[in-house]
Amino acid sequence: MPRTANSTSCRDYRPALLHAMSDLVGPSVFAEHQLRGWAWTPWMLTLAALLMAWDSAATLMSRFDSVLVTLRQLYPKKPLGTTYQGFVKALWGASAGLLLALSVHLRHRMEQLAAAHWTRHGWCAFAVDGSRVECPRTEANEKAFGRAGRNKTGPQLFLTTIYHMGTGVPWAYQIGPGTDSERNHLRHMLGLLPTRALLVADAGFVGYDLLSGILSGGRHFLIRVGSNVRLLRKLGYCRQEKDNMVYLWPDAQRKSQQPPLILRLIVLNDGRKPVFLVTDVPDKAALTDRQAGELYRMRWGVEVFYRSLKQTLARRKMRSEAPDQARCELAWAVMGLWVLSLMTAHRLIVAGEDPLRLSVASALRIVHRAVRHPPRSAEARTVLSQLDHAVQDSYRRKAAKKARNWPHKKNDRPPGVPRILIANQEQVAHAKALYDKTKAA
Repeated sequence: MPRTANSTSCRDYRPALLHAMSDLVGPSVFAEHQLRGWAWTPWMLTLAALLMAWDSAATLMSRFDSVLVTLRQLYPKKPLGTTYQGFVKALWGASAGLLLALSVHLRHRMEQLAAAHWTRHGWCAFAVDGSRVECPRTEANEKAFGRAGRNKTGPQLFLTTIYHMGTGVPWAYQIGPGTDSERNHLRHMLGLLPTRALLVADAGFVGYDLLSGILSGGRHFLIRVGSNVRLLRKLGYCRQEKDNMVYLWPDAQRKSQQPPLILRLIVLNDGRKPVFLVTDVPDKAALTDRQAGELYRMRWGVEVFYRSLKQTLARRKMRSEAPDQARCELAWAVMGLWVLSLMTAHRLIVAGEDPLRLSVASALRIVHRAVRHPPRSAEARTVLSQLDHAVQDSYRRKAAKKARNWPHKKNDRPPGVPRILIANQEQVAHAKALYDKTKAA
């Protein structure tokens, strides 16, 4: 019996895109979830949401129509909904459980697949940063999300992401209104970090309470500090003080009898302005100044993640006009980028490449090619083998890659020099009394 065009497409899709996704988004991940009253299974709903996150159509309806055609070709016998409204309602109601299950599974697989790239310079290091995403200027969105304070700013969502610096893949994320704080987001995600992880962040994450929270969970940090931070020297709280030792002890914590944070100050000189970092790791053998500098520069990977989300995936602005749907849309966009990044990073590791060379743009082109023009298995390489080569270009540029005039570019002033003061007599006396009280207890 001759094959029809649809049966050929179905056979050719399976060993390509779906085989590449099967390890990360298989049916077993959602075995404990059920969708009653909907023409979708949890697995099919998740696949549809991820494929929509990768789709380049301008409207949500167009993305859904394209994905529905793909899923019907892939799984002609699986139950699928037929309307966009039904899909949105089913996804909105089930997203919390599906996203949680998928996130837990992806983190588990990351630890297994990372191999030697789980650590960099002996540390399981993570970067963290936040960014705002635009939403339609509807009355509901404006009321739910507020304004972030800039002139002519519309409703926005605030996304904070923890990024694994060994593989270049997201680890966790938190979404809130545009007026939210990335520090608060990080506090909610600290429990998701492995014990003894090293958190690397820019100056926006400095604060006694936040840093204390990182330490209390058995984790470490490497944070840039600026002119909004006051550090003390020669406080005497530590019996053997080294030249690079400083203390973070704001007046509020001193008056409430909380101990000072004992930190090591690292000053990097890159030929322009000095960069001031603090860490709770006192031993240079465990974290040298050179390693600290390289890890801090690797933090830029989380900025590349946001560029991939907004520019490569074209998710700079959500399309949903209702607040709950806008949150859901952004969450699945992040999850889509997470799955695509991990899927590609794994293939690069297997091929002997550094996963930090991962090119989201190349991986996305391969996925689009597989969806729109499914290759015949006897005539073209599978998606898996193509992803082995989804790496950044290696040629040396003669000019900057950044655009000459980019209207979205932030021009925030870099952090200044932290205030480093010699502790006064009152502070020294207070530190001694607190130390003696702690020792006596």
